[in-house]
Parts: sequence; structure tokens; C-alpha cells
Amino acid sequence: MTWKYPKTRADDLVETLHGQQVADPYRWMEDLDSIEVQNWISAQNELTFDFLNRSPLRKKIQKRMTELWNYEKYSPPYKRAGRYFYAFNDGLQNQDVLYWMADLDAEPQVLIDPNTLSEDGTVALSGGAVSHDGKYLAYGLSEAGSDWQTWHVRRVDDGEDLPDTIEWVKFSGASWDGENAGFYYSRYDAPQGAALKQANYFHKLYYHHLGTDQSQDRLVYERPDQKEWGFDGRVTHDGRYLIINVWHGTASENAVFYLDLTKQDAEVIELLPDFDAEYQLVANDETRFFFKTDQNAPQHRIIAIDIEQPAREHWTEVVPENRDKLEFVDFIGGRFVGTYLHHAAYQVRFFMMDGTPDGDLNLPGLGTVIGFGGEPDDPETFYKFSSFSTPGTVYHFDVATKISDVFRAPDLDFEPEDYVTRQVFYESKDGTKVPLFISHRKDLEIAGDVPTYLYGYGGFNIPLPVSFSVPNLVWMEMGGIYAQAHLRGGGEYGREWHEAGMKANKQNVFDDFIAAAEYLIREDYTRTEKLVIGGRSNGGLLIGACMTQRPDLFGVCLPNVGVMDMLRFHKFTIGWAWVSDYGSPDEPEDFDVIKAYSPYHNIREGVAYPPTMVLTGDHDDRVFPAHSFKFAAKLQKAQAGDAPVLIRIETRAGHGAGKPTAKLIEEFSDMWTFALANIG
Repeated sequence: MTWKYPKTRADDLVETLHGQQVADPYRWMEDLDSIEVQNWISAQNELTFDFLNRSPLRKKIQKRMTELWNYEKYSPPYKRAGRYFYAFNDGLQNQDVLYWMADLDAEPQVLIDPNTLSEDGTVALSGGAVSHDGKYLAYGLSEAGSDWQTWHVRRVDDGEDLPDTIEWVKFSGASWDGENAGFYYSRYDAPQGAALKQANYFHKLYYHHLGTDQSQDRLVYERPDQKEWGFDGRVTHDGRYLIINVWHGTASENAVFYLDLTKQDAEVIELLPDFDAEYQLVANDETRFFFKTDQNAPQHRIIAIDIEQPAREHWTEVVPENRDKLEFVDFIGGRFVGTYLHHAAYQVRFFMMDGTPDGDLNLPGLGTVIGFGGEPDDPETFYKFSSFSTPGTVYHFDVATKISDVFRAPDLDFEPEDYVTRQVFYESKDGTKVPLFISHRKDLEIAGDVPTYLYGYGGFNIPLPVSFSVPNLVWMEMGGIYAQAHLRGGGEYGREWHEAGMKANKQNVFDDFIAAAEYLIREDYTRTEKLVIGGRSNGGLLIGACMTQRPDLFGVCLPNVGVMDMLRFHKFTIGWAWVSDYGSPDEPEDFDVIKAYSPYHNIREGVAYPPTMVLTGDHDDRVFPAHSFKFAAKLQKAQAGDAPVLIRIETRAGHGAGKPTAKLIEEFSDMWTFALANIG
């Protein structure tokens, strides 16, 4: 088939960067509101959906996707003042509904139903904090997938909203004071330009007193001398201290300051000011603060710092570093709950307050566990377990006895026992062993010809979860293999694993992914023509880089909301924050490394690229959608073969958070339709 793509203007724009001539013919696409860009979006979507609609597979896939998605989904309940709060979705609701119960035997009551806030389901509940007395909920709403939030306050008893409204909140939750009179939050100043494009600088920490206008909110902390610093304020359980976590971009290293709320006119104390490691407050016992940290412990440990003797020689180790990465720590029922990553799968271990081991949690298998929320003295908590073939089951957990009982389990339209997951370790280009999960139906005959979807991320110290996904289940149900590679740059093995895939080492991530593809072919799972690759965000960059480096290796490419123009990523919204992982294209020593793999800049004329469908959202203010626009336009012009290069642009959608169920089902159905229509 000969593809006739929409006419796309290519300018002669060339600029000199660090002595090199760099062309950027599609920079005009960065003006998202221009008529020309809007017309281009419409024309590209018309081409893409015309192709998808002509496929007889699309309706069948969407029907089965909808059937499987239609099961009950619960979050682990969180207890406040004897009341239980949890999110619930009856199956196909666009947004989860927040419920509360007076006790575990009481009838659940709706607290917030975001589905009533917009006709298309694009207003999402993006954050929430219950007051210590359980009477109020501060909650954030976001629209059309944007990172911007507007916060409100609702009374729990009658579900009525107070007049309080907080605007221009981003990258912040809320933390109530000990008297339940108000809460702390962080925000940026109102944008002076395009809200979805303008770079975000000068985060500020505020206190809002209930019943007052936002203009009266008290500025608690700001740093005009540090425009890139961000602040997250959290009140300790005893109400005595405001802990200020200070972040700088996406770097794991952070600072920790605090404010003594019992002292009038107290000043902010810089407890840990050096950004030398990651410090996450877990709990405090009066002046003794417990942190999870990778300071002198690449796999993380728990330490105690007494703020009355804060010098490092007085720090004590409570739980030492383990060979597995300590991913999360909670404190409940007088015990630390340590959630560890063992070769990318979760394990849970308990420790008393002095660090004495107190047993492990027996999990059903390889998977992901989340939860363990509540107050430090609560005797109970909840957690949720899921795996590649098992949807999340929520358990009630007695902390003292270690007894777990099923609280809520979904009713399934398939048999999890019909599927199998195995973990293998393959060698990357430099000999590094990389873990790879491979899942499929038990009865699948594997003889080198199976359609295989290989997924990866590899960045920002973020581990990929071994968890349930309806789209991946549909893929496996149709006879495909789902493969998930845990690449360097991610958070599976601690600091060293992360650093081996960042900045000057970023090519290791792409080498790891390419080696995973080669392993699957070499071990007779699949062949190039039937190998589909996908990734989101930093994972979209991964797909863009790998397909431009090895266009001969892959059968279909699905880069989603990817960072494609690596020479300008830092100029939009929060993109500057990623310099901690990527390096800065403004620095000569980073520029050559970044330009060598930047997907947009490494598309070559006359190359036969694999069938590709780029995916993005027109309201993505995390990864600016022009990344995908420019990449798709240049790829369409350069494509030498007959394989299609399409772009699917979701309207009223952002980076992914809060996307309505209906849009998710359509998006994944279209991904599988495109993939199956183009594999050899």
C-alpha cells in the first residue's frame, strides 16, 4: 500500500549548537494553538482512524477489552479516626469513585464521584488528604489529563463542599495540621503564558486555613535563589513538626528541612541540606526521625536522626542495607513494613522499632504489593497484591498476628491458572545480566513465530511493576507473548543500577532493550517481523531511540507520549527537571551524548523503518506533545519502505494520569489493532 500522508511544512531552520549545525524543520509545531498545527492534528487523526476503522480486528479487540476490563477494582482502604476510605470502580466507570465507611461492617457511602463532574469523564480526582479527625477531605481535581490541579475541601459527613478553592497546584499533595484547621500544599504562580507549555519554576509552600480565600494563604517557604527547587510539606503524626522535602528536578537526591510548629515564629531548620542522597521520612518518635535512605547504602536502609543531635556522627542505623532493594517503608502498629524488590518482584518484611526482624509476609507469587497505610498505632492495615495474570486482590492485615484475610477480590471473566510467567536473565551488550519476565498462555506453542510485545522503561530510578494489565491479558489471550525487560536506568537494583543508565550511560538502556529483543528471537520465542515494541514517556524515548538505531530488528513500533526531541526537552513545562537523568543539551559535555541518541535527530532519509504508530495527547503538559508531532512528521518524510507511519493524537487527554476508562480501552485496542495488522 502506498501511503499518502498529510502535507506537512518543513522549514529550513538550522541553528548552531556547540559548533554543530542542527536542523529543526518542524519547530513550528511547538505552537500548539496555531491553526496550522490544529489542522495537521485533524488530518493525521483522519488518516490514522481511517486505517484503524477498516480493520476487522478493531471491533473484536475492543469488545473483548471491554469485557475483561469490566471487573470490580478496589484500592487498599486507608483508616482515619476510625473511618475507612477507599477508591472503587464497578468495572467500566471512567473514573474511580471515593467511598468511606464508618466501620468495616457499615454500608459504604460515596464521598466523591468524579464521573459526575464531566460528560466525557476527563475530570479526574488527582489527589486527596483526609483530616486527622476524619471529618474533612482536601482533594485535587485535574482536567483533560493536565498536571495542573484545583483543590477543594469536602465535609465527609454530608458530602458538601466548603467554599475553599486552591488553584495552580502542581506536583503537590496536602497535609493537614494537628488541629484540623487547615493544610499545607505547594503551588506555582499563575502562568503568564500558555499553561500547558510554559516552564514551571519557583515552587512555593503555603498554608491554607479553612474558610479563607486563597489570597490569604500564608507563604511558609520559598527560595527565590533556587528557581528549580520544589517543596513537599508533611506534618508529622504527632502534629509537632512540618517536614519539608526539597526536591530538585527528578534527581533521587533530596534535602530535608523542618519547622517546629509548637514554637511561634520558629524558623525553618535545614536538617539535611546537602542533596547527597535520598532521604524519605518514615516516622518520628518525638525528636527521633526515621528515614529510608541510600546514604552509604545503594540498596537503601533505615536510619534514625535525633534532631537535637543532628550531626552525622550521632546517626544510628536501624535496619541495615540488604542485597535486595528496599523500595518502600511504612510504619504501622509499632512496626516498620519494608517492601523490597527481589529481582524486580516484591517481597515484604517486618521490623520492630529497634530494627529487630519480625518476620515476612507470605505473598501468593511473583508480583506487586501496595498499601500498608494508616496511623503508626493502628493494629490493622490493608494491602493489594497483583501479578501479570492476577488482578488486584485487597487483603485486611492484622499487624500483630501477621494474619491476612481477603477484604475484596474481583470476579474474573478468565482463568488466571491458564497463564504462566517465567523470569529469565539475558546478557546485554557489555555482559550485564538483565531480568526479563515472559508471560503467555500455558497452552501456547512456542516455535519462533509467536507475536510478542516487548515493553520497557529504563529511567529515573523507577522500577516497572510486575502487575496486572487488561490490555496485556488481551494480547496474551489472542495468542501473544508479553515480555517486560527491567533495564538499567530503572529502580530495580538501587542506585548503581540507576546510574548505569543515566546521562553519559544512557546508551546502556537502549543496548539492554535491543539485547532483550535479540534474546527473544535467538531463543525462538518470536522473529523480527512479529516483534512489537512499546513504551511510555521515558519509555517512548526508549522506543524512538531503539527503532532509529536498529530499524532492522523490530516488526512494529509503538512509542507513546515519548521524549523525542532531546535537544529541546528542557524548554517546556517540567522538562528542565529531567536534566538530572539525561544531562543538559546546554552543556557541551552532555550535548554530544544526547544528540547521538535523540530520536528526532537520528531519523535518516531513505531508511525503511518498521510500521510505527506514535501516540500522544493534545493536553500532555508533562511531555510536551510537540515531541511526538515533530518525530512523526520527520519519520513520515524519511520513510523509504511501504510500512505505515501514523500518529494517534488523543484529544482532551494528557500524559496518562486520570485518563478515562473509555479512552484507555480505545487506545489499547487501537495499539493491538495496528500491531496485528502490520506484523509479518
